[in-house]
Amino acid sequence: MARLFLIFLVVAEVSAQSVLGRWKTIDDASGEVKSVVEIFERNEKVYGRVIQTFPKPGENPDPVCTKCDLDDERYNKKIIGMEIMKDLIKSGSEYKDGNILDPENGKVYRCKLWVEGATLKLRGYWGPFWRTQTWVKAD
Repeated sequence: MARLFLIFLVVAEVSAQSVLGRWKTIDDASGEVKSVVEIFERNEKVYGRVIQTFPKPGENPDPVCTKCDLDDERYNKKIIGMEIMKDLIKSGSEYKDGNILDPENGKVYRCKLWVEGATLKLRGYWGPFWRTQTWVKAD
């Protein structure tokens, strides 16, 4: 019985460490939830799409990416349903070599992500500069 319990704990720990699933994005300045991003795997790479936003009063509840580059296929497209994270490849306990779009400013950043405890860490790079965000699991 103890062996079965140990196996259960190992399986639970491995599944708890997955980047896949739904994650709440948190605004760096206010600490408020901004959106829910679903991270999924396709052709051995990881992608993320916005499945829900939390607009402030007076903001468009169904916004489009007006600040995306004109030549980006996401320009003027709805943010809900948009694939903002693309082409991340598993490397050890991280996923890297992909990119992420910030629909608020239209910039695309190189990125990597990993799970730390019960949170997802996403680091975006722009040239030599980087910023790390912490996302929390959505229920």
